[in-house]
Amino acid sequence: MDIFVLLATMLLCFLIGMPIAYALAFAAIAGAWWIGIPLEAVMLKISDGVSKVAMLTIPFFVLAGAIMAEGGMARRLVAFADVLVGFTRLRGGLSIVNVLATTFLSGISGSAVADTSAIGSVMIPQMEKAGYPRVFATNLTITSSVQALLVPPSHNAVLYSLATGGTISISALFMAGVFPGLLLGFALIILCLVIAYRDKHPQGRSAPARDALRITIDAAWGLVTLVIILGGILGGIFTATEAGAVACIWAFFVTMFVYRDYRWRDLPVLLHRTLRTVAMVLTLIACASSVGYVMALTQMPAKMTAFFLSISSNKYVILLLINILLLVLGTLIDMAPSILIATPILLPVMQNFGVNPVHFGMIMLLNLGIGLCHPPVGSILFVGCAVGKVPIEQVMRKIWPFYAVMFVVLMLVTYLPALSLWLPQHVLR
Repeated sequence: MDIFVLLATMLLCFLIGMPIAYALAFAAIAGAWWIGIPLEAVMLKISDGVSKVAMLTIPFFVLAGAIMAEGGMARRLVAFADVLVGFTRLRGGLSIVNVLATTFLSGISGSAVADTSAIGSVMIPQMEKAGYPRVFATNLTITSSVQALLVPPSHNAVLYSLATGGTISISALFMAGVFPGLLLGFALIILCLVIAYRDKHPQGRSAPARDALRITIDAAWGLVTLVIILGGILGGIFTATEAGAVACIWAFFVTMFVYRDYRWRDLPVLLHRTLRTVAMVLTLIACASSVGYVMALTQMPAKMTAFFLSISSNKYVILLLINILLLVLGTLIDMAPSILIATPILLPVMQNFGVNPVHFGMIMLLNLGIGLCHPPVGSILFVGCAVGKVPIEQVMRKIWPFYAVMFVVLMLVTYLPALSLWLPQHVLR
């Protein structure tokens, strides 16, 4: 009954339209009141939830990504990717440029929505002008942006680490996301080539050597951000949090003094928007911490483990069921609250079946990322449709091959743990 009170309160608050953070707080209060825990304990947990030094990683990377995404970096990355692909003169080359540019920007922004907006505003009109269907360009932009949820510096990997109580290293999660993210990009490129040869998409064009050199040098300033984040962490020069701070300073320097595409008078607006985003995320984390505390007191993780064991004792069957559960959850609730709600419940279940917590983090991020490309929540889907100026109905009729590719990648990531664990195990020793 105690679990029912907690979940029923949360669901009721969701249904009446209460903001998710407040719904979590009310659910924690109702659960604590029902089991006789002093409400002061809930308030203390809310405070403790945002009093960790690792929490600074979020504002640093959010600000660095916002500066780079809005400061002309997306346009330069698209041009650089076009240079790389142009030499091959492949049919459908511009669609491959879309995926590669998103891969590069994902390693800088850490945000799928930012990637969809920044790359989409450049690539979708460019692809349509070259002869690609606008719906195809929009679908490709939407699905390739899921890479940002996996590759470092993924904001949601930081959230997952915090949802585990800080027991999982952010650096390990960053490294774990590299191969799954690149695998998703590679799979989408294969799909692009298949569709290009079937539908006779135009061939890529190579740039003159002088222009290619200029574009490469221009983009290199932004690509150094990737070196700062990955090289600094791998080399033991600084932690993930410190990497965020250094990336923030570098992004500001490159945008304002090298590229100079962004106006100084627009900086206060960008900072205000970043602060609003960070405030919403931190409020969610704080309230979710109290829910996790009450869930632990009601022994919900242990009861969930017993429930899954009653269905099957086979780890692979349980992984399939968890995937289905997370896919459904990802379509109904936005990603941040999904991570904060589901992690304290499902992680103990997965650990009981011998699944590595870092591996499970990648499974969760990819599942919930696919959910963001599907109604009714679908924030990536909605942003992509808005940027591409395409009705959602048209996008949904043509997006199924992209879903199929993402599902295949999800199965590979789920049942081949080495994809997620090899890099952190061999690099972060």
